[in-house]
Order: sequence, then C-alpha cells, then structure tokens
Amino acid sequence: MQPFELPDFYVPHPARLNPHLERARAHSTAWARAMGMLDDARDPGTPEIWDEAALDAMDYALLCAYTHPDCDGPELDLVTDWYVWVFYFDDHFLEVFKRPRDQAGARAYLDRLPAFMSLDPLDPPEPQNAVERGLADLWARTVPARSPAWRRRFAESTGALLRESLWELSNISTGRVPNPVEYVQMRRKVGGAPWSADLVEHAAGAEVPARVVGTRPLRVLKDAFADGVHLRNDIFSYQRETETEGEVNNCVLVVEHFLGVAPQQAADTVNDLLTSRLRQFENTALTELPPLYEEHALTPAERAAVTAYAKGLQDWQSGGHEWHLRSSRYMNEKSIGMSATRVPALVRAARLSRPHVPYQKVGPTPLPEFDMPYQARVNPHRERARKSVIAWCAAMGMLAPLPRHPVPLWTAEKLAGFDFAVCAASIDPDSAPEALDLATQWLAWGTFGDDYFPAVFNRDRDFAGAKRFCSRVPGFMPLDCGPAPVPENPFETGLIDLWHRTASPMNGRGRREFRAAVEHMVGSWLWELHNHLQSRVPDPVDYIEMRRRTFGSELTMALTRIGLFREIPAEVFATRTLQEIDASAMDYACLLNDVFSYQKEIEYEGELNNGVLAVQHFLDCGRDEALPIVNDLMASRRRQFERLATEELPALADDMGLDAGTRAALDAYVAELRDWMAGILKWHRETARYDRREPVSPRCLRPALRRPRCG
Repeated sequence: MQPFELPDFYVPHPARLNPHLERARAHSTAWARAMGMLDDARDPGTPEIWDEAALDAMDYALLCAYTHPDCDGPELDLVTDWYVWVFYFDDHFLEVFKRPRDQAGARAYLDRLPAFMSLDPLDPPEPQNAVERGLADLWARTVPARSPAWRRRFAESTGALLRESLWELSNISTGRVPNPVEYVQMRRKVGGAPWSADLVEHAAGAEVPARVVGTRPLRVLKDAFADGVHLRNDIFSYQRETETEGEVNNCVLVVEHFLGVAPQQAADTVNDLLTSRLRQFENTALTELPPLYEEHALTPAERAAVTAYAKGLQDWQSGGHEWHLRSSRYMNEKSIGMSATRVPALVRAARLSRPHVPYQKVGPTPLPEFDMPYQARVNPHRERARKSVIAWCAAMGMLAPLPRHPVPLWTAEKLAGFDFAVCAASIDPDSAPEALDLATQWLAWGTFGDDYFPAVFNRDRDFAGAKRFCSRVPGFMPLDCGPAPVPENPFETGLIDLWHRTASPMNGRGRREFRAAVEHMVGSWLWELHNHLQSRVPDPVDYIEMRRRTFGSELTMALTRIGLFREIPAEVFATRTLQEIDASAMDYACLLNDVFSYQKEIEYEGELNNGVLAVQHFLDCGRDEALPIVNDLMASRRRQFERLATEELPALADDMGLDAGTRAALDAYVAELRDWMAGILKWHRETARYDRREPVSPRCLRPALRRPRCG
C-alpha cells in the first residue's frame, strides 16, 4: 500500500525518446555483465545485487533515452553505461556498507576510487571489483573528448557522489534525520545530479566555457537542475527507501520530521519545492543568461553551447520524470501519466509565481524564544569604539548629502542608535582597541552600503548604474595595497580606508579571501535588485544561499579569520565540515536578522528579500505561521553547527593528521563563531535599527499545520 498519492508534478516540457533505445538496452546489459555487475558474472565474495531481469526492469537505457533524446547511438551507449554504473554503485554500497553500518570499510573502499579518475596519463591500479572495473572503463572512454577543465569538473562531481555517501551512512548509523537546508545542499553532492549535468555537456557536445562556469547564472542552473532531479526522485523512492532500506536521507522524510506532518502533506510540500526550483531554473535561463552573454563577451559558438547545455538540462528533467513513471525501481503504480497532471501542476506553479504586494501593514513582529545557549561577552573597549565609529563615518562623508540622494542617509543620532559597537564588542570580545575600532567601522560601512544601494538604485530601478557601482568595488581593494581610483561616494571612500588598514598586515591568501568576501556581499545586492525589478519573492533555496552574501556573513567571518590564516591550512577550510560549520552559523544569523527586521522591511521599505516572507510565500501562510518555522530552522542550523564542531571536527583533525597548534587554532575559530552568533543576537536586541518587542511564548505562534515537538 502506497504511503501517499503521487502529487501533480510540474513538467512543462514534454519528454522525447531517443531512437537508439534498443541498441542501448542490448549494449548496457552486455557491458554490465562484462564488468561483473550481474549475478551470473559477479566477483567472488560479492553479494547478490542484480540479475539480468532486475536490470531489465529498472531500464536505465530508457532513462538515458528519455534524458538525452538527441545524441547518437555510440554516445547513448556511453551515457547509459555511466548510469548503470552509478546505480550499481548505489545498490552495492547499500548492501555492502550501509546495511551492516560498516563506516571503516566504506571509507577504505571510497578512498580507492579517485585513482581510477586520473587527470594525467598514469595507468590506474588494477580494479578489484565491479565498481572499480566499470569506473576505469568509463573514464578511459569519456575524458579524451573533453577539455582539461571539464575533466576536472567531472572528476570533482563524480568524487563527490562517491565520497559523500559517508555522510548518508553516518546519518543512517545514528538514525539522524538532517535538517532541510543541510539536506538539500548535501543531496546535490551525494545524489549525483551535478554529475548528470556534466554528462549533459558531453552528450550534447556543448561544453560550457570555463570562464563562466563559476558565475551565478551557471551555478544556479546546475543547482536548480540538481535539486529538481533529487526532489522528484525522493518522492518516487520514499516507499522503497523508508520501508525496505532503512534510509533517513529522503526529503519527504526530512519535511515530515521538520514540520511534524503526515507523509502526504510532506510529499506535497516537497513537490512544491520541486516546482519552485524548476521555476528558478526557468527564471535564471530567461533573465540571467542573456546579460551574462554580453558581460563576458561570449562568441556565437560559446552562446550556442551554453544554450544547448540549458536545453539539455531541461530535456533531462522531463525525461527523468517520464522514466520514474515507468521504472520498477519506484512507487508509481497509481501514476496517471504526465499529460493528465499538467494543468493542475501549472495552476500550482502559478501560485508559487504570484507577485507580492509591497508595503503591506504587518505591525510589530512578536519575537519567538531564540535558541541561543552561548553567552555573549563584551569587549572592555566598547565605549571607545562607539565614539570612534561616529567620527569615522562623519570623516568618510556618510552623514552628509550624497550623490543622487541630497538628503543625508544617516545622521549622527541615527548612527548612535544603530550602536554597531555593541555588535563588534561581542563578536570580538578579546580584541585590542584598534582592532575593535576597525571591526566596528567595517560593520558601519557594510550597513551604510546596504542602505545606500536600495535608496538609489532600487528607487530608480537603475540596474545598469548598480552594475557599474558593483564593478568599481574591486579597484578599491588592490591586492598589493597600492593606489586606488578616485572615490565617487562615501562608500568607496570608506572602503579605501578600511582595506588598507585591514589588508596591510595580511598575507596574500588572507587578502584574496577577504577581498572575495567583500565582492560577494556587494555583488549580491544586484540579486536583490533583480528580484525587485521582477516583483519576485525569491525561491526559498535560492534565498538561503544568497542571503549568506547579502547579510555580509562572509565578510564578518573573514574578519574573525584574520589572525588564523597562518595557523589553519587552506585545505582545512575547504573541507565539507568547515564549510558546513560556516554555513550553519551564517544561516542562524541571517534568519535572525530577517525576524527582527521583518516589519521595517516589509511594511516600511517594500522589501521582497526576507526569509519570513519567503516562507510565507512558499507555504502560502501568514506571518504568525511562518515565524516559528523560521525559528525552528534557525535552531536546527545552530544544533547542526554544534554537532559539527564537537563531533565531526575532531574526527576531521584526526583524519588529516593535524598537529596540536592547528587543532588549537580550529578550537579558537569555533569559539569565535559562537561569539559571532551570540553577539549578533545581542546587537539585534539592543540596537534601535529594528522594531523591538518583548519575546512571546512560541505556543502563541504555533501554526495549525505543525504538531508540538519537544527540544
């Protein structure tokens, strides 16, 4: 009996079928047998995974024929072999390592696989099992046709879907259901859809130019595609994974657990998120790719390649859905076909795309009881920083009339009420007087920019002027600390001063990372303006990921790293554990700000980029329903931060063989992030910048769709 009825899926483009299907079916079966994946040819000691009948019923050739409808026969054979391999890996890993909870064996097994994806001409080691044998064969058949840049990307994507299986295994071993933000981000890595997107380039013969691969439009296209693939798969595979595999890594289960709802409502919510991600893909392709072509001066051939790649991802979504309706692998007995559900799905998609009416009266925001076990400490030099920041802002021109804004944006009284020294003094409770002055002034500078940018560019709907404003920012942060352009406004004047005082003592790595953090923050304001020009409340996943930049989280965290750049190697900060520690702390602070600033932004500023509003819009609920959901998400991210810091970080230090000095520096960094979160909450409670009300009991805010949970 199915645990829920399949929802109406948003599939706006009909699937098409590659004419070389039968050839791929015959080829993939023969290839799987040759690699030792079928029971009649498996290696000694390998458990029963597939027989030929099971492989035929799952029909991966049909999947590839639907998802790559235009490639020729040999290419379809190659792509199909890749999918046979990746599904075999998934099922083999389940039987050999997940079911017996063998983390040590899994780690040793996974550590060998990258050797079969060498980027140099060295011969790989001798394969010891069907997964290694298949990977060695496929790698040799695939990479010669692509550039070194594509090979590196594909190796990284393949390595991620293999390596991060340990994250899934860890959750299964402990019975831990991840929180929604963590799940979506980790599912991209372990689920393999970024890997599928790389194969789309290969199958379409349309390689994305390396100079635009890392841009926001291409990054969002790939991420939105991946989320669409994975969320759809989670809905179809829920019954098999939860009832027969003991799986906890499934988004329907994640939502069921987080919202405290039944499987049907959880599946419908996941389907809404799937729809939202597909609409994000469409919006990015239609509104962000054309300007990207001009900005990076892509040639006609390069534009055609990116367009073909986007079309290939679109084909994959439609084809992947059609295959899920037919494969024996999934819950699809009561499905009624794509065409029958298209109209209801389009109606639901229209709800998610409806415009928001700005400046609605929302009244004071009742504050929930925030999860914050860390005690904020206060730097003894706070009073000095209070006085210094007002004098500094005046000297930079921030309290005077501005270009395109003749009325001063700030006054000395308003600035004193903001009281940035409260925030800096708790973020940096142990810093010297000069360092605290500098940190306080960075906070004032970032907030001034955050006020100045919309006051001028949002008001005038001036996207071209905003792009020019952002494009000038790197010039005021020369990596050699040399001369800078003549500033045109107080924002640029302040940046020149702050950059030289901050970057001069740094090494090259510190300067590069800190400058990137500033560029990310300022560049993200263009994303906010882009949403305003479309009257578009952002997709919740896109919002969370961009909010880390718009809030300036990377900038303020980079300030905490200044004294640690020489003590902690760059490769440690590049690990998943450190990246997740940073991201979970950022999300707590960003969503906290959204709660405090809700009335100011929604009622008085007509803001569209707010986490509470994003939840309201997505779940079609009111503020008082959205607030506790946001608060629960903050709490889950804070708990994740602590689990990573106390459980995963020591294990990482052991795995990487870090010395005592580096371990002490990591402990200090984690302690600074605890100060960072506690200090930001303290500042929000004391500043005059936001509407302040007494906390209310969370029971007064609990929505009807949630049942009470302890903890």
